[in-house]
Amino acid sequence: MTEDIDEILHLLRTSGGDTASIEVKSAAGGLPESLTSTLSALANLPGGGLIVLGLDERTGFRPVGLSDPQGLKQALASKARNFVPPVRVAFEDAEVDGAHLVLARVHECDPSSKPCRAAKSGAAYLRGWDGDYRMSTLEEQAFLSQRTAPMSDREPCRGATIDDLDGELTESFLRTVRERDPQGLGRFSDRTELMRRAGVVDGDGTPTVAGILAMGAYPQQWLPRFAIQAAVDSGRTGAQAARVRNQKLITGPIPHMIDQAMAWARTNFSTDIVARADGSVIDRPAYPLVAFRELVANALIHRDLSSWSAGLATEVRLCPDRLIVSNPGGLHGITLDRLGREAVSSARNAQLLSICQYLRTPESGRVVEALATGIPAVAGALVEAGLPAAHYTDTAIRFTAALSALPAAPKPELKGTKARVYDALSTELKTVAQLEAELALNPATIRLALRGMRSDGLIEQVGGRGRRTGYRRLDE
Repeated sequence: MTEDIDEILHLLRTSGGDTASIEVKSAAGGLPESLTSTLSALANLPGGGLIVLGLDERTGFRPVGLSDPQGLKQALASKARNFVPPVRVAFEDAEVDGAHLVLARVHECDPSSKPCRAAKSGAAYLRGWDGDYRMSTLEEQAFLSQRTAPMSDREPCRGATIDDLDGELTESFLRTVRERDPQGLGRFSDRTELMRRAGVVDGDGTPTVAGILAMGAYPQQWLPRFAIQAAVDSGRTGAQAARVRNQKLITGPIPHMIDQAMAWARTNFSTDIVARADGSVIDRPAYPLVAFRELVANALIHRDLSSWSAGLATEVRLCPDRLIVSNPGGLHGITLDRLGREAVSSARNAQLLSICQYLRTPESGRVVEALATGIPAVAGALVEAGLPAAHYTDTAIRFTAALSALPAAPKPELKGTKARVYDALSTELKTVAQLEAELALNPATIRLALRGMRSDGLIEQVGGRGRRTGYRRLDE
């Protein structure tokens, strides 16, 4: 564990407060009692988090000067043992302006033991940008459901029959399977056998949950909240203010829901009229439609389908300054720092994904490719539109993607040390030590240059949570 205090301070001051994974306490009067909830929340957070003792948030994160750093470590280590399971904490010392800080890296609890609870009260906590909050019974059930491999999409949809499948989607599915996989799944000439082997129906001919969601005439007859709740947030407050408008509940099988979501977006996204270099004039929506489509498709296909989430819909919220797409269920089989960076397709609902790759929407073609191309497509569309990168949040039981309406800041011209460090980087990770050996610069100078380039959106930091910290260029 090697924490970069300069990076941490920069992130805190840029954010203007604690972040989802960093909690700051001055601890001038001793160890705060509120760290009980923080320890639980960070242990339940994918990747864990960091507690920083010795900074005062109210004064711009200035050091307060700890009188007994060792005593704070011992007290926090003792508190960490009072959880089920015990919270694992690793300590590191740091200095800012000559004042001592205590950095405590809280490791993520093993998923098979989540949620991590306070032993005395039995309470379990979740982390949010606005602090820690106690889990509801439903949220606790979400963590418990993750102790076993997700198989909800393979379950039979009780009460449904093969006649409840949409005829056009079924024919399209069969045709595409036989065209794209003639020697595999497509070699089964009997349509019922093909659908059974594809997981659309079970051995008794009952449609599976995956089959109904992907191809059902009206899946919400059995799964009423497998839907998209879309709304435009006006940004207004007050008893008389209209807080949302154009609210719409989007239902139907997944291909039809995607097309309906796209129609809603075309109606509600603000549009600029832009003249291109060749003289043609086009409409340019506030957010790239291709990015929105990928986020909606991902949210529908990768959402949690277990019993705890049965009452929760996928949410789309268009705010004055951002677009949010959120679904129940966190990432499965992949972490945020690898999302979109590696050609890894990890599906919570593998059967549903497998079926949907053979489906086409009535208006916009394919549903998914199952090739891990969705997130890179979002990134590319945002770059082309001149918008900042998407911000993704994973709380283990909810995944949220947020797009900003603010144009991306132009990349500054690099000179001097920044130019040297940037030229030494590539899309492969390099550590500060590697850069030091290659460039013959001192570590403090390198870190200062790296911090500036991170702020400018030129590079990213990977690791830092008990793993090697490295830096690399962001793709153009």
